[in-house]
Amino acid sequence: MKIHFTASHSLLAQQSFAAYTKRYGQVPLREADIVVALGGDGHVLRMLYDAMEIGKPVFAIRRTDSVGFLCNDYTEEDLQERLAKAQSVTLHPLRIEAVLRDGSTHMASAINEITVLRETPQAVRLRILIDGIERIASFSGDGILVSTPAGSTAYNHSCGGPIMPLDSNTLVMTAISGYRPRRWTSAVLPQKAVVTVEVMEIEKRPVRIESGASVIRDVASAKIWLDCKKDIALMFDPGAHLGERIIREQFML
Repeated sequence: MKIHFTASHSLLAQQSFAAYTKRYGQVPLREADIVVALGGDGHVLRMLYDAMEIGKPVFAIRRTDSVGFLCNDYTEEDLQERLAKAQSVTLHPLRIEAVLRDGSTHMASAINEITVLRETPQAVRLRILIDGIERIASFSGDGILVSTPAGSTAYNHSCGGPIMPLDSNTLVMTAISGYRPRRWTSAVLPQKAVVTVEVMEIEKRPVRIESGASVIRDVASAKIWLDCKKDIALMFDPGAHLGERIIREQFML
């Protein structure tokens, strides 16, 4: 099995990169059968975007002091055997088409979540439609986010949104410090739902949208949906796959 190793800039990840490449070799990304990413979740997510474009599976190994939710445990021995036995989880990215105030459009992707956030101290005011039907005439607060099940344990959960099983075929839309409507905090949507956000009082209350590595400003409206035509393969050791981790996360104190 041909492996392409990649590592974050941390000392621990760089040391592991040197040890792994000396032991198992290194091939160019496009020639590899699998990508082994060394670091934390931030590095893994950046690598998943690159791997998605060329259809390479990713096996992540935690070499950081952070949580490493997307990572497998570190061992230097028997890597080829681990990769041969690894189980694959298929993820789909979120896509966004944003229309800016000048009428231009901007497209971007995200694996965990897309956030619509206030750009100034003023709270945002948003009109929210699901599949073309108005669901919230006027949302006020810091913003909203739309999350995949894989991302539901991250920013979404920190904002009070529900954790969703990986095979739930859903999206989650969650308020970020919502003020109005007073009792609305989140909604579980079908996987095929299209979320449309329209910015109200755009001059007084500008918003920005964060989608993966992209930050989009001066947004007038945006459509967000799950791009099921794009596949991302993330590999895990047996018994420690992402679906099990998402279930386990709900019972952690």
